Amino acid sequence: MKTIDPVTLVVIQNGLQQVCNEMDMAFARAAFSPMIAEGLDRSDGIYHRSTGELIAQGELGLPIFVGTMQFSTRAVIDRAKTVEDGDIFIVNDPYLGGTHLMDVKFVKPFFYKKQLFAWLSNTGHWPDTGGMVPGGFSAKATEVEQEGLRLPPVKLYKRGEIDDEILSIILSNIRIADQRIGDIRAQAAALEIGERRLTGLLDRYGADTVEHAIELLKKGARQQMRAKIATIPDGDYRSTTIVDSDGVVDEPLEINLIIRKRGEDLEFDLSNSSPPCRGPMNSVIATTKSAVYLAVKHIFPEVPINAGTFEPLIIPVPIGTFLDAKYPRPVSGCAAEVSQRIAEAVFLALAEALPERLFAAPAGTSGNLAIGGMDPQTGDSFVMYIVTGGGYGGSAELDGISNGCSTIGIAKTPPIEILEQRFPVLFKEFAIAEGSAGAGRQRGGFGVRYAVALLRGEARASFVMDHGRVGPPGILGGDPGQPNRIEILQSGKRMVPIHLSKDQDIAMQVGDVIHVQTPGGGGYGPSCDRSSFLTERDKRLGYGMMASTLNAPVDPVLLNLNAAE
Repeated sequence: MKTIDPVTLVVIQNGLQQVCNEMDMAFARAAFSPMIAEGLDRSDGIYHRSTGELIAQGELGLPIFVGTMQFSTRAVIDRAKTVEDGDIFIVNDPYLGGTHLMDVKFVKPFFYKKQLFAWLSNTGHWPDTGGMVPGGFSAKATEVEQEGLRLPPVKLYKRGEIDDEILSIILSNIRIADQRIGDIRAQAAALEIGERRLTGLLDRYGADTVEHAIELLKKGARQQMRAKIATIPDGDYRSTTIVDSDGVVDEPLEINLIIRKRGEDLEFDLSNSSPPCRGPMNSVIATTKSAVYLAVKHIFPEVPINAGTFEPLIIPVPIGTFLDAKYPRPVSGCAAEVSQRIAEAVFLALAEALPERLFAAPAGTSGNLAIGGMDPQTGDSFVMYIVTGGGYGGSAELDGISNGCSTIGIAKTPPIEILEQRFPVLFKEFAIAEGSAGAGRQRGGFGVRYAVALLRGEARASFVMDHGRVGPPGILGGDPGQPNRIEILQSGKRMVPIHLSKDQDIAMQVGDVIHVQTPGGGGYGPSCDRSSFLTERDKRLGYGMMASTLNAPVDPVLLNLNAAE
């Protein structure tokens, strides 16, 4: 094999990355769902033709999908009897390398000169896949069938043509089915863009050269990760984090982590965590491993990302715990919530070993809220699904970011103007939650607070969030951030969910309002060490001086929205 010079290697590396970035952009621009088009809850990547290992992934994709898409692509490879040019498999089965059922994956074989070279794959969060409640985030599901339609790997496209029979089965089992065809076409089109761009790269450098470059990049990432791990002193590092509850049994779930550092490897022992739970906060093994991957990537962001990055990370399957969910355990909260507790456990365990690299716990919840019903003005059914940001933890040099996206991704709240235009809702408030940050030498960032009211008709609301029982912890003497808080205003009466951060099937009438305050980030170091300059600056800006609107008097305008109709 001809030696590849360093410049060519970097150009090919960036070329593979650009292929994925263009898939990301095409998917977002063509998607119908605001959560994909505006919230960017999606990801695209290139995967090895026989192992399904990650070759490259778009910079604009969700980090939690980095690991899981390897597993789902492998599931397709293992189950595909025949593959032809133009085929696209669809799969969302969480036990076959997925996350929750709303994360729908398309996997396409990529042929170059009639030979299978790689697989192209993407994931998009569909706003609904059926199940007990609109949006799929059932807080009280006790089996996966209650969460929605589960799809094993099947060919949705055959030789470039969509299979109308399989499509009709899918659309017959989900809400707002007429709107999903836009996302389906967008998801397929993104893979076609990737196909064209990857073909161009191979035409330019040759398949053998690109394949050799992929192996060198994998080897380089493995070596760089081992070098980073070597900077951690040998030893055992422990932490414990909790999930508020499983949504069914009002007791916390414990993630017990022991990180064993020996030489250039890290082992993550999660075997002492809580047993499987009745509710939807179980995590499938693909999500559990991906949560560890993304946590380590947060700590060492300079290491390039491909399958080699993960090889030094040893993650024994935590058999008999809620972090190794088996059918039919419900899993809707695994990717959005449990994964963030796992990442938080990694951060806390390594904080003392790497104080200059680590940070206090971030908000650690995606704030999943879905409201679904029928808009009497249009006669159409709707499902509005949103995520919200929270505070990041303080670090050695900086205060935490306020209203940052979740640990597991770059997904963001779609613009509220778009949501109000598309759905019969009104956001009465969307603001920084002053006072929510954990104090410290470097304080945490602030969460957000918002209030959303139903304007027309009737609807049902469901939400799966976390960090409502305790706030994100500080490190090295820092204080925790404020926890997640939810209140529902119904006919002038306030209600706090029994499970604090999880509930479903809340009937909403015109004028009913859901108030949410997301967690602030934990503080870094003792607050008594904070500089007087920073303390005075916070006072001058009014941080911590405003009371939460969750305790504000009822707005009479909201109780008379019918008059505005």
